[in-house]
Amino acid sequence: MQGGPAAAHRNQTPRGPNELNNFQDESEGALPLPATRDGHMIPKLPLSAFIICLNEEAYLGKCIESLERCAEIVIVDSGSTDGTAALVQSYIDAGWPIRFMYEPWRGYAGQKQFALEQCSQPWCFNIDADERLDKALRELLPELLAASDEIVGWRVARRPYLIGYGYTPENVRERRNLRLIRRGKGRYDLSQKVHEGIVPEGNVGNARTGSLLHFRPLVMDEQILKENKYSTLKADQQVESGKRPRFYKLIFTPPIYFLRLYFRNGLWRCGLSGFIEAMTGAVYAFLTAAKIYQRHALKARPNVDDALSH
Repeated sequence: MQGGPAAAHRNQTPRGPNELNNFQDESEGALPLPATRDGHMIPKLPLSAFIICLNEEAYLGKCIESLERCAEIVIVDSGSTDGTAALVQSYIDAGWPIRFMYEPWRGYAGQKQFALEQCSQPWCFNIDADERLDKALRELLPELLAASDEIVGWRVARRPYLIGYGYTPENVRERRNLRLIRRGKGRYDLSQKVHEGIVPEGNVGNARTGSLLHFRPLVMDEQILKENKYSTLKADQQVESGKRPRFYKLIFTPPIYFLRLYFRNGLWRCGLSGFIEAMTGAVYAFLTAAKIYQRHALKARPNVDDALSH
């Protein structure tokens, strides 16, 4: 596939100032060889996994190791200053089929589109640095890639890791998202500032089993910061697209969001940890709706300190 705007960076290792300082991992020592079990090579699949990252030293290793069947792993870094670069280089040195490159930040959708354009295999799989393919999904990959020509992509479920509980069970998972796409049969919607997704050019199926495991156990202090950031991006996107505030949405969207996560998605099965996860989702929904309202309200009535007239 022809290179994108930063083709000159391809196969280069971006170097941050800290390299691998103080890096520790539970698998410290020799890295596992790519696609080997009991000393025997496992056949590679015609699949490129692509990852965007920034300062993901703590999470990226397990992600890479879950991609042992991929013929190619494309990692696009936007300027890490921790040990991400050295970590990736250690996998390259161990023989993993990684192409590591630097690309300045383009936004979530733009960055993923750039990474997708670097993939060379017939199928492309988007995975975040803090995600891992579970065993069922790894075993299902050959079946998914052997799909008939009318299927251009597959939606995959995701199961989060909850503090105090662990990974949710297989019957408690988030909505399936399109992650696996035939090369040249889909593009990212660059208008999406957050929760970006691939727009397919054809029919898409749902993977019958398997999940992406999402491991980023943020304490509530950190989680609220994340929800605040993402709700700002979502609100800005909605306002730019002409979305207007609706009173009923501000009132009803947060509880509906909670009920969907807690009951339909099954988080009630995960005890108090599941309740907290569902409530966090409701907070995100509330913040998004409230920010949309306030952005319009400030345009209609800018803040003026008229205290002396009262």
